[in-house]
Amino acid sequence: MRCPFCGSEDTQVKDSRPAEDGAAIRRRRFCPACGNRFTTFERVVLRELVVVKSDGRRAPFDRDKLSRSVRVALRKRPVDEERIERIVSGIQRRLEMESDTETTSRRIGEIVMTALREVDEVAYVRFASVYRNFGAASDFRDFLGEIEDGSG
Repeated sequence: MRCPFCGSEDTQVKDSRPAEDGAAIRRRRFCPACGNRFTTFERVVLRELVVVKSDGRRAPFDRDKLSRSVRVALRKRPVDEERIERIVSGIQRRLEMESDTETTSRRIGEIVMTALREVDEVAYVRFASVYRNFGAASDFRDFLGEIEDGSG
């Protein structure tokens, strides 16, 4: 593993332990060249996914982008880091299980909305406001009305 600080390829694993309820391995590493420590995570990837965007472009699935989106929605909400990682891992696993190699950005958004709704209503509304491209306060009002009616 290349050191993110100095670029040396001679790094050492100092400690390994399960993470994310056994879905990943957390490795603490040390670089003898510069003396810095850093952490890496190893996860199982069932298949390489390609995301088909709404304009037809195709891009590799990016777990980090998914994680950032979920974290933005959950910012300053009472959800701990470990739970966020489990949510992201669950979404990724679901995508890998239900599709061959391609999925749509729309499908990813739907799965994220479902997951956030189960965890935190405020995060659910935050994500929906971006995903559904709310442009006015009335969009929020309409969406909240759907939630109250049970159809959103």
